[in-house]
Amino acid sequence: MSNHSFENTYDLSSEELEQLEEAEEEMLRNNLGRSEEILLAMLEENDQCIPVLNNLAHLYGRHFSDFERAVELYDKVLLLEPDNAWARDARRRYLRYVGRD
Repeated sequence: MSNHSFENTYDLSSEELEQLEEAEEEMLRNNLGRSEEILLAMLEENDQCIPVLNNLAHLYGRHFSDFERAVELYDKVLLLEPDNAWARDARRRYLRYVGRD
């Protein structure tokens, strides 16, 4: 039995889960640079990690207003997981900002 209250759909290690949690906490504290550092380091280790890609895309789109980069990351998520509704909806929202809807 795991020690977290959610299903670990992507089979992330305990370390990866801790890093994601830290990145999300830093985002909530508005320590955006630190959150980005954590997520980019995780992406270097696994460039196909859906939760990292989604969190990084959210960071770029919502907090940095880098809509192009957010769309690129959501595109990658959708290549890996075409049925990912979160990525599809967020991508659609940011496409409007870059004029590519």
